[in-house]
Amino acid sequence: MKTRGAIITEVPGRLHVAELELAPPQQGEVLVKMVASGLCHSDLHYTTGDMEVGTIPMLCGHEGSGIIEEIGPDTQSDLEVGDHVIFSFITACGKCEFCARGMQNLCHLGALMLHGSTLEDVERYRFSMPDGTRCGQIAGLGTFAEHTVVSVGSCVKVDKELPLDVLCLLGCGVGTGWGSAVNSAEIEIGETVIIAGIGGVGINAVQGAVSAGATNIIAVDPVPFKLDEAKKIGATHTAESIEAAAEIAASLTNGQGADKAVITIGVVKGEHVAAAFNAIRKAGTVVVTGVASFADTDGIPVSLAELTLFQKRIQGSLFGGASPNYAIPRQVDLFRHGQLKLEELITHRYTLDEVQQGYDDMEAGKNLRGIVVF
Repeated sequence: MKTRGAIITEVPGRLHVAELELAPPQQGEVLVKMVASGLCHSDLHYTTGDMEVGTIPMLCGHEGSGIIEEIGPDTQSDLEVGDHVIFSFITACGKCEFCARGMQNLCHLGALMLHGSTLEDVERYRFSMPDGTRCGQIAGLGTFAEHTVVSVGSCVKVDKELPLDVLCLLGCGVGTGWGSAVNSAEIEIGETVIIAGIGGVGINAVQGAVSAGATNIIAVDPVPFKLDEAKKIGATHTAESIEAAAEIAASLTNGQGADKAVITIGVVKGEHVAAAFNAIRKAGTVVVTGVASFADTDGIPVSLAELTLFQKRIQGSLFGGASPNYAIPRQVDLFRHGQLKLEELITHRYTLDEVQQGYDDMEAGKNLRGIVVF
């Protein structure tokens, strides 16, 4: 079938909408009519080259929701035509050692996440250009398209009465930020926490810190609008830099420093991690959730003696250290019971043709989270 989607044709480059050919779903796949897609910062990384994709042109978008229109032949699944689904940008095979450990976020299928092919077969592509040139599909999803075909393992079914336009955020940004605080940082009741970078992920790290019972939540961002939004979500203090946040944390903890620091800055540098490392107490934890360029190997300028003798920890976090098939339904329930804010996170709604404008607004600091509504 023909569909329209936002692609990149060069790196660095900009997203533009093009007509695409979409192959029908095969065994283990479903055709989905998109309802909404979040504008996650990761897709900006693909356009700048901070995260290198394996295929050009590439259909972007990895945070979305939609309605199943067709199921591939001989597919064994509880999914049916008409079901409402949220996509997990991490497809879990359910068989590898990490899935068996309950660590679906580290599933071996993630190896092809940026390649553009299906995650199960490096030679098979679902999308192509009108001239037959194959077109990549980021994370096996490609949510910046009116229709997409995905693996059943990428789908999490939700009740039809729930609003798909806001639930799309659960596919990446909410779970990544919330889980970074709750799972990776293991924030506990009464702790003092620094959240550095209040974008679509960082604002949810604030939510996670609230859910975990932190007493002091210090939001860090140079953009006043984002700090104001963080206070609405639950931040108790704000600062324009990690160094300023460290002073606030010390004043609240008798000079000890923050218990935990979560870094959700758009492009992470070693100095950001070092500043957070200096801001935490003995036996404190720094969680690095924001993405850095794969080419950045300059290191983290921290005292190795302090790392050992103060027993500090630097922890990476992918999708909040959670298994999507467990975490997403859990977050749906939190939303349903008013314990997780979603609508409040959305600053602007865009059409598919406005997707690049949405990213321009993100870079200009105008968006907490933008979404495309189809």
